[in-house]
Amino acid sequence: MFVLRFALLLLFLLAAPLLRAQSSGGAAMPLGVWADEQGETQVELYRCGEQLCGRIVQLLHPTDAEGHPRLDVHNPDPKRRQQPHVGLTIIRDLHYNAEEGRWEGGQIYDPDNGRTYSCYVRALSAEQLEVKGYIGFSVIGRAQLWKRVR
Repeated sequence: MFVLRFALLLLFLLAAPLLRAQSSGGAAMPLGVWADEQGETQVELYRCGEQLCGRIVQLLHPTDAEGHPRLDVHNPDPKRRQQPHVGLTIIRDLHYNAEEGRWEGGQIYDPDNGRTYSCYVRALSAEQLEVKGYIGFSVIGRAQLWKRVR
């Protein structure tokens, strides 16, 4: 009986990392909270169906000069300009490309200028991501290294 329990426990421990894997392709999603390069913004990457999305969960400076929450004032949709930055979904619809080893095909929104860019996310390690926003081809754009917070 002890051997059976031990074997089941061992099987569970070995299979646990697979629980975070995406079903198509088997690549682990970089789920969790990540800080941008400057340490000003924390973004939670989460599963949205079979895709990867991200929302702002914390800002180093969450208020403007008057002490009001920072709002999405540059949004091209006037109806959305009263949305606070915290809670704003800024990464959408990334899917895993096994050939490239990255999450791509989605978009990243920059609330500081109201623009939306094509995006990819590549895990460099369990603690670091490359996040790149670009227009057209991924060769031209801006990449940042994000660090895991939790």
